[in-house]
Amino acid sequence: MQVILLEKISNVGSLGDLVEVKPGFARNYLLPSGKARIANKQNIEDFEQRRAEYEAEQTRILDLAKQRAAQLEGASVTVLARAGNEGKLFGSVGSEEIANAFIASNNPVEKRELRLPEGPLRNTGEHEIVLHIHPEVDVTVTVKVEGEEE
Repeated sequence: MQVILLEKISNVGSLGDLVEVKPGFARNYLLPSGKARIANKQNIEDFEQRRAEYEAEQTRILDLAKQRAAQLEGASVTVLARAGNEGKLFGSVGSEEIANAFIASNNPVEKRELRLPEGPLRNTGEHEIVLHIHPEVDVTVTVKVEGEEE
């Protein structure tokens, strides 16, 4: 299914691109969330007339993401979890616990923005985590996992 992207989407394309995507991805995600339109003659003409509006909106969103990244740069949070004597956790620390720790420290972060390439954290210590705020903006933060007393 061919669609016109109304914003930049990672691993798909940029604003205004005509891309071929799977029908389910278009029907279930891109179209309902307003990130794309079906590429027919009328929609293409409408997009070309409103291109400046879409570009201005995307520039504004990117600027907000950069401001937020500047606030979060070098941020650090501490998460308490049950751990054994050798620093191995009983269970793990996932993105929900990390997001809640950021919210508690007055740096609101959404769970979907966290990137844990090696999966949930399973050891105590400091871990570098990437926040994917915008397709063009990533910021690295530190998560300290400490073992708590029983």
